[in-house]
Amino acid sequence: MEIPDGLRYTKEHEWVRQEGAELVIGITDYAQEQLSDIVYVELPEEGAELVQDEPFGSVEAVKAVSDLCAPVSGVVESVNEALADDPGLINRSPYEEGWMVRARPSEAGELQELLSADQYGQLLAELEGEQG
Repeated sequence: MEIPDGLRYTKEHEWVRQEGAELVIGITDYAQEQLSDIVYVELPEEGAELVQDEPFGSVEAVKAVSDLCAPVSGVVESVNEALADDPGLINRSPYEEGWMVRARPSEAGELQELLSADQYGQLLAELEGEQG
């Protein structure tokens, strides 16, 4: 399972990558694996307000529908239009082509509150231990 360094993670399995003044947001490899084949993604409009820990969209898979929770507060600058035609990009490339939104953060410090790659790896180890 892939957990790239340099990203920040939530306990709800979203990731955040800082690129200049923008934050790129998606779901983790673990999340897409748990959902299985993703068939539809509902994302916010450009200009929509993100509020940390509040739903901003959803992912529909063969198994279930799951809310997407905003890892940080901010304003959506752009959405990944490619997901409308090919939501499976999330399964194939959760950290690159399967990104969901780019946002301009509005609350300094929220990004640093998120989990590091090591901390997220520990969380997954605990989850796997509970399931096994």
